[in-house]
Amino acid sequence: MTAHDALMQALENLVATLRSVDMWRVEEPTAAAFASQQPFCVDTMAMPQWLRYVFVARLETLAEAESPLPASCDVAPAVDTWLKDASPSVRRVVTEAVAEVDRVVTEA
Repeated sequence: MTAHDALMQALENLVATLRSVDMWRVEEPTAAAFASQQPFCVDTMAMPQWLRYVFVARLETLAEAESPLPASCDVAPAVDTWLKDASPSVRRVVTEAVAEVDRVVTEA
């Protein structure tokens, strides 16, 4: 399995996880929201919006085009912090799914 295939598999798992905890059906951000200079677009998007419309979308594009992947990825700690008030089971499954994407990208 190539790194791009592994990434697509990890992204599919992340999407399934986000759907299962009802964090996938979110409003699409405005075009201006994507111009944010803040990490994770914290000033213009909620974390589920950023995960769907930035993180997953951009990594899927790279994987589908078999483009070079980022040298490293470390999004799980931010997601875990954002989910601090979520139920422990939701926090765990979402953070683990994002951590798997982080691992695949970083090890590619």
